[in-house]
Amino acid sequence: MSVAQYLRCALGIFKREALRFIHQRERFFGALVRPLVWLFIFAAGFRSVLGVSIMPPYETHILYEEYIVPGLAAMVLLFSGMQGSLSMVYDREMGSMRLLMVSPFPRWYLLLSKLAAGTLVAVVQVYVFLAIAWWWEVQPPASGYLLVFPATVLSGLMLGALGLLLSSLIRQLENFAGVMNFVIFPMFFASSALYPLWRIRDSSVALYQVCLYNPFTSAVELIRFALYGQVNLEALAWVAGSLAVFLGAAIYGYDPARGLMQRK
Repeated sequence: MSVAQYLRCALGIFKREALRFIHQRERFFGALVRPLVWLFIFAAGFRSVLGVSIMPPYETHILYEEYIVPGLAAMVLLFSGMQGSLSMVYDREMGSMRLLMVSPFPRWYLLLSKLAAGTLVAVVQVYVFLAIAWWWEVQPPASGYLLVFPATVLSGLMLGALGLLLSSLIRQLENFAGVMNFVIFPMFFASSALYPLWRIRDSSVALYQVCLYNPFTSAVELIRFALYGQVNLEALAWVAGSLAVFLGAAIYGYDPARGLMQRK
């Protein structure tokens, strides 16, 4: 196989994901409705009840909306990754991925192309959400919109790889909703997306420990720091390590000779 053939395959997967994103408008609006509801209703309610801020003294200049927006941006990536898992289950059974899986291209390359294409679509949705948040007067530094790009890409790859791993475990579309309920909601609520880690620690040490080891928390913190021009090295290491583990497990799971797909 030549390099040109590999590029053509990757571009074909990217084009298909882009067309799916354009034609399935309900998917786009559905991905934005959840975080916007939290931003406009939940965060605004907390702001009116708690006053200026619930941050510690050294962060009193940050309003609750400004704190929650990075968490909701990560929420877009999380739901997009899980949506990609659903589409992968469908495509593997009766869509284009069923044909690609029997092509001469290695499966790891097909999975990486699928993951990169889905992440690109998710990052576009994040920036649309940040634009709406800017209209809601949540306006981080202008440089933050550039610095957050690599953070969202890395976080999107990590969460998308988790979705690929789950899709290797799910054999039927009917089982998808049940599995997602045991993944999305625990990951989202047991994280720092809605509340600061210090506040979670004050209320429950056990929950605080769970949040610390939750890879979604690391994605949230990585995006939050990047949006305001900083780098959280610990979160960066956790996200990169989780990406390597999830992607390696997904590639193994899709290997027909050794992985979980052998059982089908």
